[in-house]
Amino acid sequence: MKSIFFLLVLFGSFCSGFAQTTIIPEPASSQMEEGKALKINQIRFFCQPGQEVLVRNFSQRLAGFGIKLKDTKQANLKTANLVLEKVSQVSGKEAYRLVITPEAATVQASTDAGLFYGLQSVLQLAVAAPLASGMQISCGTIQDQPHFGWRGLMLDESRHFFGKEKVKQLLDWMAFYKLNRFHWHLTDEPGWRIEILKYPKLTSVGGIGNYIDPKAPATFYTQAEVKEIVQYAAERCIEIIPEIDMPGHAAAANRAYPEFSGGGSERYPEFTFNPGKEETYRFLTDILTEVAQLFPSKYIHLGGDEVHFGNQQWNTNADVQALMKKQNLKDLQAVEFYFINRMSKEVAALNKTMIGWDEIVTAGIPASQCVTMWWRHDKTEQLNLALKQGYHTVLCPRIPLYFDFVQSASHKSGRYWKKDFASLEKILGFRSFYNETLSSYPELIDGIQANIWTETIHSAERLDYMTYPRMAALADVAWSRNPAPEYKDFIRRMQPSFRLYQEKNISYFNPENPESTPEIVGVKK
Repeated sequence: MKSIFFLLVLFGSFCSGFAQTTIIPEPASSQMEEGKALKINQIRFFCQPGQEVLVRNFSQRLAGFGIKLKDTKQANLKTANLVLEKVSQVSGKEAYRLVITPEAATVQASTDAGLFYGLQSVLQLAVAAPLASGMQISCGTIQDQPHFGWRGLMLDESRHFFGKEKVKQLLDWMAFYKLNRFHWHLTDEPGWRIEILKYPKLTSVGGIGNYIDPKAPATFYTQAEVKEIVQYAAERCIEIIPEIDMPGHAAAANRAYPEFSGGGSERYPEFTFNPGKEETYRFLTDILTEVAQLFPSKYIHLGGDEVHFGNQQWNTNADVQALMKKQNLKDLQAVEFYFINRMSKEVAALNKTMIGWDEIVTAGIPASQCVTMWWRHDKTEQLNLALKQGYHTVLCPRIPLYFDFVQSASHKSGRYWKKDFASLEKILGFRSFYNETLSSYPELIDGIQANIWTETIHSAERLDYMTYPRMAALADVAWSRNPAPEYKDFIRRMQPSFRLYQEKNISYFNPENPESTPEIVGVKK
């Protein structure tokens, strides 16, 4: 049995009065004792080689939340009062056990991820205690593991670009709430946001503009910045999944390299890549080769959605018509499916697994070779078809998991779906609403994800307002096995987070007191 030891030296035993935790997501099991607590004073740690990153991240996060520590130093087991112990008895790669006594706090897990999540619970307990109490941590026992392995958040930076510091802030809060997948939507119509060395015009030309200003200066991530962010996420147990959208949503790439364009429609000009041109496949494979080298994730998302928005010119494109004749493709959808099947094989050749939006379910890609994301909440038949055909699926339905939809009936800026919207209550009730699906296909539902599309989100303040506290509610239903978290209890557990949002200048929506957090208005093109 290997052990890693991290310590928080705590002086004395103090009465905390906490009978319930304020941890988000809600732990699987917690038994807290009234009248007994640890008081944080300084950190002393003992760890095995390679675990220093966990210690550093935890210490920096404490300091970032204003917990001033007298000292941070290595110690031996006898002087260690917070112990993280790697043990095989705690099963589950993200599971942990946390035991807090007046003398010591011990986190046990079988993996580094479990240790990390145990530390996040310690962190949340620490920041929940008021400063006047000396930041006491209530004694008790927590045993915890997630329901879903995929607990995701997607950010669209094609329509509006936010930059690496904002992305790092999102990753910090994702880690705080134990979310573990960051889906990065990097290419679309308004802008191409990732440097590809072989095709520099993708960013120098394709990176120009955003959703509301087509002439805005080019913004994008260099490959060095991508590597930095990927590493930053990995240290927080977050996997980043890149999305390179195709064959539709390709206008930014087509501005840079029009020779690979398949045209579009009046509303969506130059919307598609040209599926009838062999050079198109080489071009896109070159791009995916560089992308695969930047992201350790086993997944690459290819989009594959809404191609019919702009494929009308395929009807008159000589390359496409020749392809249809050669491959005996009966219509434009068959052309679309031919394209996505070819590109899925290119992804597989890079030792990656393709992910696509739920349109790909009828494309004929073997279920063993791709994962689908069900987003069209009004098309449950597409979800049922995916599951019946054996596709591993991530649930991210527009209602309630599109965070560009408003979160209160009083909000005027943002999207509605036939007067419906994405409230905290709907997010918290997610699992009870989809209980039949979840219970029927537990081996195929990989998890759930919220998507932040940014047509109406043009500023960091607006991004915050649409994300918090809904990110926390997402985490609660993705991690906890409670089929229907109680709204009032969730709000109780959110109180420390509300205080932290204020202290960190996070522009959040307060459902208890909307007047105190007035709506930050978005934009429309």
